[in-house]
Parts: sequence; C-alpha cells; structure tokens
Amino acid sequence: MYPLKFVPIIKDKIWGGHKLQNIFGKQPNGLPNIGESWELSGYPTDNSVVANGYLAGKTLTELIGKYGEQIIGKKVYNRFGINFPLLFKLIDANDDLSIQVHPNDQTAKLRHNSFGKTEMWYVLDAEPDACLIIGFKKNCTKKEYLEALEKGEVEELLQKVPVKSGDVFFIPAGLVHAIGKGVMVAEIQESSDITYRIYDYKRTDDKGNERELHTAEALDVINFKASKKSKTEYNQKLNEPVELVKCEYFTTNLLEFDKELYMYYAHEESFVVYMCLEGNFEISGGTSSVEIRKGETVFIPAGMNDITLIPKGKVKLLEVFID
Repeated sequence: MYPLKFVPIIKDKIWGGHKLQNIFGKQPNGLPNIGESWELSGYPTDNSVVANGYLAGKTLTELIGKYGEQIIGKKVYNRFGINFPLLFKLIDANDDLSIQVHPNDQTAKLRHNSFGKTEMWYVLDAEPDACLIIGFKKNCTKKEYLEALEKGEVEELLQKVPVKSGDVFFIPAGLVHAIGKGVMVAEIQESSDITYRIYDYKRTDDKGNERELHTAEALDVINFKASKKSKTEYNQKLNEPVELVKCEYFTTNLLEFDKELYMYYAHEESFVVYMCLEGNFEISGGTSSVEIRKGETVFIPAGMNDITLIPKGKVKLLEVFID
C-alpha cells in the first residue's frame, strides 16, 4: 500500500470557467469550460483511475474488489462493500448554478437505486459580492413555494449568504441550495449524481432548450423550514486538525501545517483523503514517498497505518475519513 493519486475527471458545464485550470492546473482536455473536476470517484460511470505507482491504470473499484479492507478499511468495507461511498470535487462557478435539492438515502434508493446526497462545501475562492443560496429565509409552505415558483419569484423566498475564502457550509439532503457566480469550492459528498433542479433562471443550452426542472420530484424532498445556521463556524489552528464537519457519512478536518506531522490512522479503520488547497508537501510512509502539489487530491489506503507529512513551506489541506 502507498499513497494513491488519481487522474482527475474533468466535466464541461455551461456555467463553468477557467479557474480550475489557472489556479489548480487542471487540464481542460479540449473542453471549453471546466465546471467540475471529480478528484476521486467510485461512481459507476466515472470511476477514478490510479495515476501513480505500480497500480497505475487500475480503477478505484477494482482496487476495492481486489484488496478490500486494505484499501477502504474494515468498518467501511463492512458497511459499503466495493461501493466507494464518497465523491470529491472541485467546482468553479463562472455563472450562477441552478437552484437545486438532493434526496436522502431512502428516497434515492427507492427512486434511483442510488445513495442520497448529503454534502459540504469549503470555499476556495470568492469574487467580491459573491453569494451562495442556502435554504429558506423563513418557514415556507408547499403552497407558498409553488406559487413563487410559478411566478418565477422563488429566489425571493431563499437565503442568500455572502461568502469568502475559507467559509464552510454543510448541505444535508433536503436543503435547497445553489453556488453563485464567482465562487469556487471543494465539495465532499455521498457518491451520488442525483440532483433535482428546481429553478434555472430560464437559461437555455446550446440548442436553445431550457434545462429540465424536477418540480414534482423535489416537492416531497425539500426541507421548507428556515435555515438559521447556514455557515459552519470554526477556529483555525496551526499544526493540528480542526474539525469542520462530522456526520454519519464523513468527517472533514482542516489541517494547516508548516512542520513535519506524524499521522497515525490505524484506529480509524477507514481510508483517509487529503485535498491539498495551498502549498506543496511530501507524504512518507513505509518505503514510499509521494509529492503532493496544490490542487491535488491523494488517497491514503487503510492499510497504511501511519505516515509523515513533510511540508514545503505552509500547507493547507482538507483531511477526510469515515468515522
């Protein structure tokens, strides 16, 4: 076992831009706009492929199928089998994304034979006056919502939250949300691509067609209660993990460091994923050593019980595992 890098899966989106290329070095592969970079995915139609070492060319699902607990950990394997439960993305919104909502596990299983979609955002960059939409301003009824939707006034019911780099938001299934123009985020979510689009500003695709809305599907999924605490508060610390989000699906810590850190993970019985947001560092473990640059995501197999992180200056990363 050694730290695994994977080939990013680049997604062209009508609302995408060029920040993922310019800031994080993602390759557009001829696509006009990079909206998303799927950094690590076991999703059936987008299965990440190893980029480094002797396992290069193998998919994440193939590794789990062959090595099982050594890859994802005993408790994760017992819970999910070969289905990798999380999806890691970088998202660049060069325009407002559609207003949307995601189903929970029960609804997604029943309707789509899929995981639900609870997620979190870490804001990487935000232009002046950039905002996110997070839930309702006040408690809303289905009748009020449908009337506003019919009039094209649903935005007036929703909470717009100004954002800056470093802000964190937890988005459970059922919470109406949207990423606004000029915001770039790291997203950690359940492994699902089920989205119910409820409003899309009457935009059209390259053929002049408005994108499909999912009004009926979304109606019994939406949480119509006011969203009171939209932003996750935390205190930054140097050289020790700071918990950002802890839920049944994942735990995410912020780790800023400027000195060598020894990390012991055997007790977690889970894989660990690092998303490098700033700086460059080296991971040393066993007989292996892997260089990680800003914008890269690296997977630490559960079979690696301990590693050492060696920074090249100051480093900021997200540390994710399943508790």
